[in-house]
Amino acid sequence: MRQMFSAACGLAVACTLATDARADQAAEGASGSAVVVELFTSQGCVSCPPADEFFAGLTRDPKVIALSLHVDYWDYIGWEDSFGNPAFTERQKNYARAIGSRTIYTPQFVIGGADRIEGFDPEETMASLARNGAAPSPVRLKIERRGEVLVILADADPPLDAPVRVELVRYMPEETVAIERGENAGKTVTYRNIVTSWETLGEWSGQEALELSAPVPGSGPVVVIVQRTGPSAILAAAQAE
Repeated sequence: MRQMFSAACGLAVACTLATDARADQAAEGASGSAVVVELFTSQGCVSCPPADEFFAGLTRDPKVIALSLHVDYWDYIGWEDSFGNPAFTERQKNYARAIGSRTIYTPQFVIGGADRIEGFDPEETMASLARNGAAPSPVRLKIERRGEVLVILADADPPLDAPVRVELVRYMPEETVAIERGENAGKTVTYRNIVTSWETLGEWSGQEALELSAPVPGSGPVVVIVQRTGPSAILAAAQAE
């Protein structure tokens, strides 16, 4: 399903930098980088269940960080997505703006922040995963969970030519929904890796080593992403349970 939009977006961020020596002090933690797969989906979209099922398989791949973002723009057709979030709709719009498009689509896969796949196309999705998995990155990323605090360490070799964003993502591993109305009425769908929040922690120059701490209350999984502005290519990603 296609959706037209027009809007603008701005964002202010802050960051904390550290020395290269402090980056060497990392204890055991999760290191990147896996390929990030974002699926923009909706409980109210009749085209989405096959993509959701395919996505579920990707969540079991250790080389992939699979994140399902439920948009809210199909709620009007009779079923309000229980995971829908206007912030995720805005993120999808920002991806479209980055390439000069005014159209968004569900389902849509975004691979590595750069490849956009409209609709359900397993062959193209797997080809994109292979390309992104083989692509080198200058960014080394490591995260360590210390209770309810996450320590993020990163450095770039060679240094980056433009600042990047450091983003923190939380998600629920699994939930089953019985859809009662709308285009998918009568279906029961198990959704996986359902994003509950996506927060920009700061902007990193990529010139010096980075050390950043962030609160991560609760016991759910946490993902850190280093992404070029746009949004564009994801340079590194790491996950901690």
